[in-house]
Amino acid sequence: MKTENELWEECREFHGHECPGLAIGFKAALFARELLAEDKADDEEIVCVSENDACGVDAIQAILGCTAGKGNLIFHMTGKQAYSFYSRKSGKSFRLLQRPHESSSREESFSYYRYTDHHELFDVMETRIVLPEEARIFRSVICDQCHEKTAENYIHLENGRKLCPDCYRKYTRPLL
Repeated sequence: MKTENELWEECREFHGHECPGLAIGFKAALFARELLAEDKADDEEIVCVSENDACGVDAIQAILGCTAGKGNLIFHMTGKQAYSFYSRKSGKSFRLLQRPHESSSREESFSYYRYTDHHELFDVMETRIVLPEEARIFRSVICDQCHEKTAENYIHLENGRKLCPDCYRKYTRPLL
């Protein structure tokens, strides 16, 4: 099992630099590993619903193996430093919400988040979002207008034509 410093180096390398946001996500990922009693998802065993798209998400990808491409990293944008984690194996789930902390500088903020125990950084709560279904694979359909391949779940029908989201003209007639 890798040490915390080895995991941090993987996160830093994946993200490209050290910053307070990466440290927040790093500590959230460590806490999630502990609470789930699981290491890293090979497929969709662990699911993360992130309420932000900031630096910390990179740590969750690096440590827990949650990625948008596998369908086990989902965004529910609230702008909060909050992450909901689910284990498809055990059925465990919880939401980690960062506790407020004021820092006078970026350096102080980084040091606080990087070196404070993860138990002190987050409140553990019940999840608010139902565990999303496993990712599905859809066949590709050619758009009748631009002739580009589009996953069938994104195709719209308009006057019998199959249109991708870029070519489809949304009907926005107001209701009275």
